[in-house]
Amino acid sequence: MTGLMRGELIKTVTTRTLVGFAAMGVALAIANVLIVTLSEDLVTVADKQEAIAGLPILLVLFGLVGAAGEYRHRTAAPAALAARRGGGRLLVARAGAYAVTGMAVGALTVVFSLALGLPLLGSEPGPGLGAGDVAVVAGGSVIAAGLCAITGVAVGVLVRNQVVGVVGALILAFVVTPLLYSVDATVVEFTPFGAAVVLAGDPNADTVSVGGAALVLAAWTVPLQVGAIAAERGRDLA
Repeated sequence: MTGLMRGELIKTVTTRTLVGFAAMGVALAIANVLIVTLSEDLVTVADKQEAIAGLPILLVLFGLVGAAGEYRHRTAAPAALAARRGGGRLLVARAGAYAVTGMAVGALTVVFSLALGLPLLGSEPGPGLGAGDVAVVAGGSVIAAGLCAITGVAVGVLVRNQVVGVVGALILAFVVTPLLYSVDATVVEFTPFGAAVVLAGDPNADTVSVGGAALVLAAWTVPLQVGAIAAERGRDLA
C-alpha cells in the first residue's frame, strides 16, 4: 500500500490540475476576504470567521476532475495493471494521495486568507478574533479540504466523466443546497456540502458543531468511497 500511495501521490503532484486548482484556491480565498470585509461592517466573531473561512467545494472538484480524468486519458487501466493488486487498494491509495494534496491546497488558501484577512479584520468594530477562533477556522478548513478531496475522488470514479461530475457538483452546491436551505436550514448542515461549509468556518451553523460537521462529512465520504471501490471492481477498465 505504501508503494501505491507513493506512486499516486507522485502522479497527483506532477499534473497541471494541482497547479490550476491551487492558483484558483488562492484567488478565491483572496476574493472571499475582500468581498466579506469590504461589503459590510463585521461586528461579531462569527462575521469575522466567515471572512477567513475555507472553500471546500473547490477540493471536491479537484478530486473529481483528477479521478475522472484517469478514464478520460485512459490511464485507469494501466495504473490498475501496474499495481498488480485489486482495484480497491489502488483507489484507497488514490484517495489518500488526493487527501494529502487537497489538505496542502487547503493550507495554502488558509495562509493567504489569514495574511490578508487578519490585518483587514483588525480595523473592524466589535471583538477581535482570538487565537482559538482562528485555529478553529484554519484547522477545520484544512480537514474539510482533505475529506472533500476524497469525496471528489469517489464521485469521479462513479461518474467517470469530468463534465458531468463537475456540472452535477455545482448544481448540488449552488442550486439544490440553497433551495434546501430555504426550506429547512438545519437539514442542510447534514448534507455533504453543508457539513463541509460548517467545518470550514461557516458562522451560520445552528445545530451541528465543528466536530459534528467533521463526523457528518466523514459519514458521507466513507460510503461514497466504498461505493466507488465496488463499482470499480465490477467494471471493465479497458
